[in-house]
Amino acid sequence: MLEAVSLPEKLIEVIGSESKDFAVKGGLAQPAKNSVALIIFSLFWLAFTSIFFFSFLGPVLWGDETTGSGNFVMSSDGVEGITVPAIVIGLFAFVGFSMLALGLGSLFKKGGWFAGTPTRLINYTKNSYRSIDWEQFSGDIQVRGNEKKGTITLGMRTGRMVSSKGSSDRFVPDVFYMTGIPDVYEIEQICRKRIKENDPTPAIT
Repeated sequence: MLEAVSLPEKLIEVIGSESKDFAVKGGLAQPAKNSVALIIFSLFWLAFTSIFFFSFLGPVLWGDETTGSGNFVMSSDGVEGITVPAIVIGLFAFVGFSMLALGLGSLFKKGGWFAGTPTRLINYTKNSYRSIDWEQFSGDIQVRGNEKKGTITLGMRTGRMVSSKGSSDRFVPDVFYMTGIPDVYEIEQICRKRIKENDPTPAIT
């Protein structure tokens, strides 16, 4: 059963005169497994980049001379023709560290508050909020957890086309997470009801 909670004043202002279906405080901004997957991928990326770093630039650092397949020479006395490889390796390293920082940041980022009204879903975090009309959700809902606390994943109508080698392009929908929320089953029923009521798809007669 949904319990009455004390809401931030700004969130109350955002809800305004609308009736409130639910209002709960969530956990993380997204499931931890998503952040861990990105962190692991970034570590593999950096490990792969380090192989090229030590292969091309290591001899310069250690004072050894070597000749690469690109017809350049690296030594402690002079460096010729390694500008492009150094830039490429630097870009790969930058991408890797950026993904690692993003993964670590998302691992601790809070999801804030979630409030549902008859017309929209509101996500409030640190004096900023996102308001999404129920019609923007597709009705594809996934629930993980138990009756006390869990995560709801809402599929959206927006998304992107992803190309796969050897097969046709496929549409991957965007998703919206409500993690670590109480009364997860009851809130899922409310979300499903509101999405169906606001479904913009013409009914088939």
